[in-house]
Amino acid sequence: MTDRPYSPSCDRNRDPILAVLRERFAGRREALEIGSGTGQHAVHFAAAMPWLRWQCSDAAAYLPGIRAWLDEAALPNTPPPLELQAVVGPAPGFAPAPPLPRGAAGDARGFDAVFSANTLHIMGWPQVEAFFAGLATVLAAQASVVVYGPFNYRGRYTSDSNRDFDGWLKARDPVSGIRDFEAVDELAAAIGLRLREDIAMPANNRCLVWRRD
Repeated sequence: MTDRPYSPSCDRNRDPILAVLRERFAGRREALEIGSGTGQHAVHFAAAMPWLRWQCSDAAAYLPGIRAWLDEAALPNTPPPLELQAVVGPAPGFAPAPPLPRGAAGDARGFDAVFSANTLHIMGWPQVEAFFAGLATVLAAQASVVVYGPFNYRGRYTSDSNRDFDGWLKARDPVSGIRDFEAVDELAAAIGLRLREDIAMPANNRCLVWRRD
């Protein structure tokens, strides 16, 4: 197919991210990807981790492109993508509220794995807060959450390239920008997530790994 959206950065970062996910999502069954973008990550990760049901989600405008990648791959563990955004009102959280995986008795049990790449610096800070408020409603007990992207530490950039990238983000949209790790981790802690790992990745990115206790 030639009409699928394509991001070169997804091809560059997919294998380093997969190396993280393969270990942290071992033994998991239901994964929610928030902000699936083009859909490239989804087909790569779902093919490499067939034990996971990989649920894509994003804003409505991205769903046709994601479907194109999923349809081309025709994997058995990728259901149709869901419309999902972090919204501030009428209450902070995810909208529309995603259907939760269900247990053998039909009870909603939530997702035991959540992944999101390059999303928090695109949102405004109120949407970042809504992102974590939404997580609290979809996570299963002892769920693992992995977020990939650039972060600042103690209010400082980790590289000149991240400083330049942050300037580009703010010029495009003043409410966006690289987030401070400490502020993000505080939001995670407030919903019962505990940081387990902060993994250095190529191109001055990080994988933050939380676990719900």
